[in-house]
Amino acid sequence: MTDTTLPPDEILDPSDAVPEEVSFEGHSFPARPTRLRPRARLRDILWQRKAKQPGTASGDNPEYVAWLESESMLADARQFARKFAGQGSMWQNPYAAPDPRAAIEKAPVWFTAYPISMITPAGATFLGTLGSTQLWDAFQQIGITAIHTGPVKRAGGVTGWDTTPSVDGHFDRISTQFDDAFGTEDEFRAMCEVATDHGGLVIDDIVPGHTGKGADFRLAEMKIGDYPGIYHMVEIPREDWHLLPKVPKGRDSANLDAETEKSLTDAGYIVGEMQRVIFFEPGVKETNWSATGAVLGPDGEEHRWVYLHYFKEGQPSLNWLDPTFAGMRLVIGDALHSLGDLGSGALRLDANGFLGVEKSATGGPAWSEGHPLSEAANQLIASMVRKVGGFTFQELNLTIDDIHSTSERGADLSYDFVNRPAYHHALAMEDAEFLRLTMRTAREMGVDTVSLVHALQNHDEMTYELVHFATLHAGDTFMFRRKPIRGADLATLIRAELTEKIAGETGTYNALFTTNGIASTLASVISASLGMADLSALTNDDVEAIKRAHLLLAMYNAWQPGVFALSGWDLVGALPVERKQVAALIRDGDTRWIHRGAYDLLDFQPNASESTSKMPKARALYGPLNVQLEDPNSFVSRLREILAVRDRHGLATAQQVDIPAVSNKAMLVLVHRLAEADQVTVLNFSAQTISGSVRSDELQPGSKVIDMVTGAPVGEVDDLHSLYVVLQPHEGRSLLVTPPVEH
Repeated sequence: MTDTTLPPDEILDPSDAVPEEVSFEGHSFPARPTRLRPRARLRDILWQRKAKQPGTASGDNPEYVAWLESESMLADARQFARKFAGQGSMWQNPYAAPDPRAAIEKAPVWFTAYPISMITPAGATFLGTLGSTQLWDAFQQIGITAIHTGPVKRAGGVTGWDTTPSVDGHFDRISTQFDDAFGTEDEFRAMCEVATDHGGLVIDDIVPGHTGKGADFRLAEMKIGDYPGIYHMVEIPREDWHLLPKVPKGRDSANLDAETEKSLTDAGYIVGEMQRVIFFEPGVKETNWSATGAVLGPDGEEHRWVYLHYFKEGQPSLNWLDPTFAGMRLVIGDALHSLGDLGSGALRLDANGFLGVEKSATGGPAWSEGHPLSEAANQLIASMVRKVGGFTFQELNLTIDDIHSTSERGADLSYDFVNRPAYHHALAMEDAEFLRLTMRTAREMGVDTVSLVHALQNHDEMTYELVHFATLHAGDTFMFRRKPIRGADLATLIRAELTEKIAGETGTYNALFTTNGIASTLASVISASLGMADLSALTNDDVEAIKRAHLLLAMYNAWQPGVFALSGWDLVGALPVERKQVAALIRDGDTRWIHRGAYDLLDFQPNASESTSKMPKARALYGPLNVQLEDPNSFVSRLREILAVRDRHGLATAQQVDIPAVSNKAMLVLVHRLAEADQVTVLNFSAQTISGSVRSDELQPGSKVIDMVTGAPVGEVDDLHSLYVVLQPHEGRSLLVTPPVEH
């Protein structure tokens, strides 16, 4: 058996880290560092935490208040920012405009980790494992150039002197310190060093939209200093406490019902009803507002507040336009710490579409989604990150209009939530028409494919909200299946077909997730699409069919410009866990836990039944990476070939020039311009052999056509700008089209 322990020499001493020389890329501006190395600038001030003291955990105990302040993210941000102020290094990088190609040149292929789902070697942490040279050697063989760690810092809440668990998979941050369950700051720095040694980088997280109920929120409840300015929270005077709901025993807040929300709106305290209630659940979350209980402050007064939370009750929303700018300072300080001190090279912006909210002037719902303040705040964050040499990506389900708008001044890259449900639909229905429609619409509206993160599975559900069609363009007419159809009706139709095919009678192992999508792994999306109703009865032929379709979806995402991203669940071919295995986690309706089963990338613990974080191990159809890399027919070995083609020809930063019409509904054709040739991606989304002509005015007659995987000649572009192709079930081909030499 392979030795999977982490030898001591794999963990680097962060004190050995040195600044890297600035290189000159000859871009819009001359100076741009290729990598950020750990600098340890802040270790002289952190972590100066105060010890817990005996005494009451209330505002009349100065020791408790001082302890909370020492734990707060705002206090840390003040220290972080001061270390960067007045430094010449802050002016060496262009920052005004997003630069997706520069970002992709640094990191074209991402592994998106999920900390609580990774099985590590015995005694090793998540971060220690991600910093293993053994793992990075495997990633380098596959073609992976970056790791997105997912949330690894402390999350959850603070109650009294104690911390409480996360309520949303560690996306409710309460500290700039690392969660002991995932590793240490030193291990994070070492991971960044190992990544750099393998030509890669590490992508960290910041959350500009909300925190957990940690020290910052508890200090805000006590009405101390600038802390209330961090959040969208309004103090309700005692004489109006009768408007507030009672807080049940054992709880620290209560969600407002619609009637109470209206009463407080009419009284002038809050902006009221929002455009939608995310995670709506009767009796649990009926509005986006909750009320705190009475909290004693150092002033000797009790305070009650109503606060906004777009997501769960334990995730109070940040206020980007409070006069103290406390929320903004907290977020920027956190970003500087990650990039300038820890050594990460990029940041994911989570929930960054919900940074502005405004009372309606017409009596309707408050303006929150698509608010210009969100755009301004995103520009501010993204510019600051570029200023210190990093880049950002946003993981938001937006309309195409919003993706185009934010691409002009905001994050460098955006998650491709427009085409993701569309390629699932193409596979499920064996018809790529809707996928062609979404891709063409994006191109027509000015969204450059190179600015998108094309991902297989991530930690969230298979999103099918189709917000572009269901919201802003609900009344617009689209042509689909030879008939005109309104955007709203098109979204309803596509959702219904996805639900029936993927989570219907055949896919009972998948589950609907509120109104957002379907909880599923990509392997289980495929198995349901192929009509496999019993995952326990899969044959070798079934697994091969799933693998073939999985590789097809990898080709779709990898053989076009932009970032290609995949997860551990993809690499091992994970299936969903049974509901009874995560019964406690899905009790509140969050069915996403069924697709977050644990996976073991390198067979670290073959007999483990769960991860260190107690996530049950998922069944893996493809096996660990070390075994797959020795088998030329495995999923990972075939994926390596796909990524090698992408890298060899610079496809990640090419230009998409055409999405032509096709002669078979299951076929998708993409035409891309390379430096000295064209590339054509041809995909078959059906389980049958298909054939037809690939025609595009972008293809020059007389051009020679070569298969980019095998190197074999395929033919020549004829005088009708076309070539003939035959595709086996779920086959994809990447074709190099070289123009004829002019004499």
